[in-house]
Amino acid sequence: MTNKSVWSDSRFWQRSASWVTGFAAILLIWLTFDTSAQISMGTDSDLQNGVTKRVPGPTVINYKITYEMSTKRGHEVPVIGEKEKFFGRDDYSEEEAGELLHLGKLGSQAKNCMDCHTLLGNGGYYAPDLTKAWLDPAWGPEGSLQAMTGKNTKEEAMAEFLQHPSQYPTHARMMPNLGITAKEAKGLVAFLKHLSSIDTNGFPRNFGKIQGAIHGK
Repeated sequence: MTNKSVWSDSRFWQRSASWVTGFAAILLIWLTFDTSAQISMGTDSDLQNGVTKRVPGPTVINYKITYEMSTKRGHEVPVIGEKEKFFGRDDYSEEEAGELLHLGKLGSQAKNCMDCHTLLGNGGYYAPDLTKAWLDPAWGPEGSLQAMTGKNTKEEAMAEFLQHPSQYPTHARMMPNLGITAKEAKGLVAFLKHLSSIDTNGFPRNFGKIQGAIHGK
C-alpha cells in the first residue's frame, strides 16, 4: 500500500486553513483594540500631567508645540512644551478648545480643503500638505508669511491669510478666496495647531527637511 503524502491530504489543508483563519481573526481583533487605544484623543488632565498621547486633547492649543528628532525612532516627533498664548489666551477650557477644533474641522470639510491639500495622508497634492502647517517656520516670528501679513503672531498671520488669500501671493498656485470669516479662520487655525501635535510617525516625511522646522526655530 502506497503512503499518501501529507501535501496531498485534503484534511491537512482544511485543518491548516482553519488554524490560519482563526489566528488571523484573533490578530485582527487585537489590532483593532490596539489601534483604537492609539488614536483615542487625550484629555486636558493628560497634558497637565505630561502624559504623552498620539492624539493630544483639544487644550493642546494652550501649549507650545515643537518638532524634534527622536534618535530612538529615527524621525521627528511633536513635543508639547510650556504654555503659549493662542489668540491672546492660554487658558482655553476643554469645552472651549473642543468647540474651536470642531468648528475648524467642519470648516475644512465645508470649504473642501482636501480638494487641494493633504491632511493626515488624505486629500489632494495640488497645494501644500497641511498636516504640520502650524510648525512651518515660514509662519514663525522670522518667517516670510508672517511678515507678509503684518501680524505679530503665528495664529493671527494664518487667520489673516485664510480670510484674504488673494492679497498674499505665496505660491504659483494661488489659493482662492473661500469667504472664510474671522470666526471660521480662528477655528481652522486651532484645527491646524492640533493636527501638528498628532504623532504621525514622521509623516509627512520631507517636512523635517525644511530649514528651521526642527525644534520650532
